[in-house]
Amino acid sequence: MPWSNQSGGGGWKGGGGGGPWGSPPRGPNGGGSPDLDEILRRGQDKLKTILPGGSGFGGRGLAIALVAGAALWLATGFYRVEPDELGVELVFGKVIGQTKPGLNYNFPYPVGQVQTVQVLSVRELTIGSRDVGRSGGLIQTRLAPEESQMLTGDENLVDVDFKVQWNVKDATAFLFNIQDPERTVRAVAESAMREVVGRNNIQPILTEDRQKIEQSVRELMQKALDSYNAGVDIRLVQMQKVDPPSVVIDAFRDVQAARADAERMQNEALAFAGQVVPGARGQAAQITAEAQAYRQRIVEEARGQADRFTKVYEEYKRAPEVTRERLYLETMERVLGGMDKVIVEQKEGAGVVPYLPLDSVRRQQSRATQQQGAQ
Repeated sequence: MPWSNQSGGGGWKGGGGGGPWGSPPRGPNGGGSPDLDEILRRGQDKLKTILPGGSGFGGRGLAIALVAGAALWLATGFYRVEPDELGVELVFGKVIGQTKPGLNYNFPYPVGQVQTVQVLSVRELTIGSRDVGRSGGLIQTRLAPEESQMLTGDENLVDVDFKVQWNVKDATAFLFNIQDPERTVRAVAESAMREVVGRNNIQPILTEDRQKIEQSVRELMQKALDSYNAGVDIRLVQMQKVDPPSVVIDAFRDVQAARADAERMQNEALAFAGQVVPGARGQAAQITAEAQAYRQRIVEEARGQADRFTKVYEEYKRAPEVTRERLYLETMERVLGGMDKVIVEQKEGAGVVPYLPLDSVRRQQSRATQQQGAQ
């Protein structure tokens, strides 16, 4: 072969043949691997050209270089925590404590590590809508019906847009117990609102029970996040827009108007009843009082007549003829006392037909009656 007896050359320059590319460099002992001492010597020569001291560089210079490098490495352990933050120190991946705002120190990387968390700033997220940008100085939002549409306790649909304000109360738990804090808070908020809305009817949700619902949602969220040991404090839950879905809002408003009319008519009926019933009760009380008075008068008159009859009967038993005559005279006096009458004595006019001018008597009575009426 053309390369079977080739000497020297090749990629290694100097050495026997043995292959088309030559042989590797040989050490003093004739070995086939590079000489480690030679490599160290060459590296030392290169350091001499870089570091000060020229040819006098030796073990002492290397030690100084190592000390300087170690000092620089240790100096990278200083770090600063901002006023609204807390620092969490780790050594070999284990949490060893928290640091307050200011200049602090921890073992440099990769031995130590520091993570800072903003604990004083209030974070806010909105459920039911998304901010998609600004146009003309106004924030444009996009509705998220998959978040806002909820089922009430009386099986009605309602769109609920609300916001949640929260902050970090435990930096260590916040960093290492939940993977995506904002997503977790959003999911817990949506779940809590759905649960509370599902326990209430639609009318109180739309009107007077908003504050009560907000408080219930906040407490339910805090309880759930504490069970996760998330290190999150829920500061505020505020319902911003609560309406029926847009596709049925017209029908819902018609129903609300009908309910308002029914309530108005009911109030008017109650007002009318409030005016009529007391008057009717007064009239009923008056009629009852008059009836009782009439009854009392009739009873007393009956008792008086009974007593009079009893007394007359007692007198009649003692003197029947006298009593009978007296009763006859009293009766005639009572009957004839208020009448115009003509008395004819039969003894003197016996056998003669008397003349009674009844027409003239009647005319006199009529004139007397007219005069009394004119007076």
